[in-house]
Amino acid sequence: MSETVLALDVGTRRIGVAVGEGTFAFPHATLERTNVRDDVAAIVAIARERGARTIVVGDPLTMSGERALASEKIDQFVAHLARAFDGTIERVDERLTTAAAQKVLIGADVSRAKRKKVVDQLAAVGILETWLARRPR
Repeated sequence: MSETVLALDVGTRRIGVAVGEGTFAFPHATLERTNVRDDVAAIVAIARERGARTIVVGDPLTMSGERALASEKIDQFVAHLARAFDGTIERVDERLTTAAAQKVLIGADVSRAKRKKVVDQLAAVGILETWLARRPR
């Protein structure tokens, strides 16, 4: 049986959630941000519901690969998540995942309103696919 993994694209307004099982990544949910405590509780609840022991969080590096203010905010979020989640939390470079997701949705002629609802999930799928591709088999 394969391990279930969650991936998160953490933004200022929304958190995209993807679920991975085996070598496949699937969009799961878009959480509207409220406050860190409630955001973390919602993520931990999804992890428990899905039996995930690993959460992969997108790390928003600059285009030159350096850490900046956005990465520091994610560090703080991950610290809160680590206190509530007793599994493993890993970070993955998320550069261009949202842009790639937007491009796919625009190419599929998805309306702006519908894109807003799923783009974060698709970005989380991209984060998870990156993690899945890099992990040892």
